[in-house]
Amino acid sequence: MLLQTKALTKTYRAPDGGDQVNVLRELDFEVEAGETVAIVGPSGSGKSTLLNIIGALDRADSGEVVVDGQNVEKLGEKETALYRNKTVGFIFQLHHLLPQCTVLENVLVPTLGDRKRDESALQTRAEQLIESVGLKHRMHHRPGELSGGERQRVAVARSLINDPKLLLADEPTGALDRVSAERLIELLVALNEHQGITLLMVTHALDHAHRMRRALELRDGKLVAATLPQ
Repeated sequence: MLLQTKALTKTYRAPDGGDQVNVLRELDFEVEAGETVAIVGPSGSGKSTLLNIIGALDRADSGEVVVDGQNVEKLGEKETALYRNKTVGFIFQLHHLLPQCTVLENVLVPTLGDRKRDESALQTRAEQLIESVGLKHRMHHRPGELSGGERQRVAVARSLINDPKLLLADEPTGALDRVSAERLIELLVALNEHQGITLLMVTHALDHAHRMRRALELRDGKLVAATLPQ
């Protein structure tokens, strides 16, 4: 089992001082290595919160998150930083590329904190990843010279540079037009099929959720099998 959550609970206090909002209620959840899983549900249901807790960008009130044998909730500060950099990869709705850096430089950014890095080997891997997302001809361009879909594909390559066990994608197509969004989903599916990458994706797009092997709905703080229209 690559990912397992146990009795995961997260509560937010209402900004107006009203009742607490329970976004996750003793949530139990498992993902096998090599799976692709979509999480759907209405805005505010806690989908991004769940992804952020799994990725150690947020903390649960109680419960456990175990990824690749590591209890994420019990990691120290340095261990947490290493976990975020090595064990999980992130793709957000906005690409967060550095505008002054080339495509190649942006893909290499997550490796800069490793003092023992093999720069030659990493550059070769970055070039291969850029080629795998169809941007070999854009390798030395800057983000401002790319389309929205191309920038998001750079973000995918960047998320894979440290060979993560689990890829977390939070509305990765939300800022893209229909054609670019479909191409990005095709890319993620292909990466899973050819490289065995485990993918957990939050999305509002039900047609994209269909492309994952499993689709779950976050409802009343629990994950249940999603009923998707055909």
